[in-house]
Amino acid sequence: MKLDVDALRYLSKEDFRVLTAVEMGMRNHEIVPAELVERIAGLKHGGTYKVLRNLLKHRLVHHDSSKYDGYRLTYLGYDFLAIKALVNRGVFSSVGRQIGVGKESDIFEVATEDGTILAMKLHRLGRVSFRAVKSKRDYLLHRRSYNWLYLSRLAALKEFAFMKALGEHEFPVPRAVDCNRHCVVMSLVQGYPLVQVKQLQNPDEVFERIIGLIVRLAEHGLIHCDFNEFNIMIDDEEKVTMIDFPQMVSVSHRNAQMYFDRDTDCIFKFFNKRFHLSFHHDKDGCDDSGSDLEDGRPSFWSIEKSAGFLDKELAASGFTRKEQDEIEKKVSEDNILAICIT
Repeated sequence: MKLDVDALRYLSKEDFRVLTAVEMGMRNHEIVPAELVERIAGLKHGGTYKVLRNLLKHRLVHHDSSKYDGYRLTYLGYDFLAIKALVNRGVFSSVGRQIGVGKESDIFEVATEDGTILAMKLHRLGRVSFRAVKSKRDYLLHRRSYNWLYLSRLAALKEFAFMKALGEHEFPVPRAVDCNRHCVVMSLVQGYPLVQVKQLQNPDEVFERIIGLIVRLAEHGLIHCDFNEFNIMIDDEEKVTMIDFPQMVSVSHRNAQMYFDRDTDCIFKFFNKRFHLSFHHDKDGCDDSGSDLEDGRPSFWSIEKSAGFLDKELAASGFTRKEQDEIEKKVSEDNILAICIT
């Protein structure tokens, strides 16, 4: 659903009060009974139903009467709640053009009062999964349906926490500005996704820098899990910036080596195919620095890791172990789904 922020200026306090009431009701209900929305909103003289009709007109809520008369938030309604909260906090004052579309996110430019341009990322977990349901209808047969808004909020919270922690340890990531619900605001990265770059002045140096980031992340106890040409930004000076962190896991994760090797393989394959870099096998199994290598690839087991080093900081930031488990469960089931439909 397209984000049309023009409708924001026409929404009243009562509209946001009812929208918030639906959100609160969704903590315990997939579809919130109309009576509960009315009770939470607390508007007089039946005003809640009039407001709900207005919210339906703007597609901020969805009406469902299959089992009982009820409502749920749409992603657009969730967008409006997050944007309203961030504007009220003074994080930004206007929303500009869309600058990116991910598998499960949309990215927009936003501007502050002084004209500074930032990036706003809206997580939309479930977009890919529900698209796949159309071709694999038994996907949800043996499990309870997800509250995708809740999982999107967890993904945003995790991305913000990881981005902030990585920035404080001087990793090349966008500056984390603020987070609300499923929305993350960060500094705008000047550059291009690596996948769009056809030529580099120094491909060998860029390659070594990127592989070095994978190793350095592992040394700090983290695996990116989706480190590829789509999640690496590069500017005109060939400076590299990492983006997209919701899927990150600890080196103590049971599948850490597989994720590490997959990240490494993606970079090796991309640079070989796009920039024709060749990688030679080291018969001695090591390079001059003494690190174990296979065809120039870093070995997960040779890296000195500090598992839990950043985990403690991230737990302190508000992202709990339980929330991490819920996100990982969702990612794992998406991976199973991807295998089933290929």
